[in-house]
Amino acid sequence: MSSPVWFVNLIKKTFPKRFLLAKLTRLPVLGDFLDGWLFGGDDIIYLPKDRVIAVGEDAAERESVVLPSRLVEHFVEKANHHWIMNTCICREASGCRDYPVNLGCLFLGEAALGINPKLGRKVTKEEALDHVRKCREAGLFHLIGRNKLDTVWLNVGPGNRLLTICSCCPCCCLWRMLPVLSEKISGKVHRMPGVSVRVTEDCRGCGTCVERGCFVKAITLEGSRAVIGEECRGCGHCVEVCPHGAIKIVLEDRTFMEGLVDRISGLVDVT
Repeated sequence: MSSPVWFVNLIKKTFPKRFLLAKLTRLPVLGDFLDGWLFGGDDIIYLPKDRVIAVGEDAAERESVVLPSRLVEHFVEKANHHWIMNTCICREASGCRDYPVNLGCLFLGEAALGINPKLGRKVTKEEALDHVRKCREAGLFHLIGRNKLDTVWLNVGPGNRLLTICSCCPCCCLWRMLPVLSEKISGKVHRMPGVSVRVTEDCRGCGTCVERGCFVKAITLEGSRAVIGEECRGCGHCVEVCPHGAIKIVLEDRTFMEGLVDRISGLVDVT
């Protein structure tokens, strides 16, 4: 039985308290229980926006590069079932004013058919592709992977039949709690393999990227220069907010698609 609307509304009301839940994951015994209940088997990958990736100046070279959005489109095209949520629960619960609330998560796979129809709708492949395109145009970045938390709050399953494709904003994303979560759990949310985030010599140490550019607090100022830490998930928001164009995202491994398709397909069957 899928989660009723009243239960989802309760989650929205308690959403701002998620940082408290995150702190509990650091406690002995309780942390292990929460890990298994809400995050067991997770493998989640943040994809940088296509437009922030530096792929060279040559036009022919740019055209030949497979960009991160292609990974999302691959699974949309492969999936037999597509489900779009009516709203983004994170942005709605946070009262987001900077990004569209009506662009909700996209779920792929057989388990999505069990979601309460009052919370979303089954769509065609073409509608799903149009949805993720609108999300990117709105300035959102994608998250893709197996996320057990979604099977819990939606009360659907099995988990290996539900692929989550979130379109996130830096101000309201659920995973802003990453710095507070236990390392065991936060380590299940990854930067896209082959992506490198670099601070160039143009950095003036203004601090904009620290104050507005990193939702996981992976950037610090050391002297008069920004430093990107290992906690970086490579979303690319810092690239956009830097007023001096001093941060670059480079796609070092241009063969990333094959490895990620195999990795995600091994976790979730969307056919």
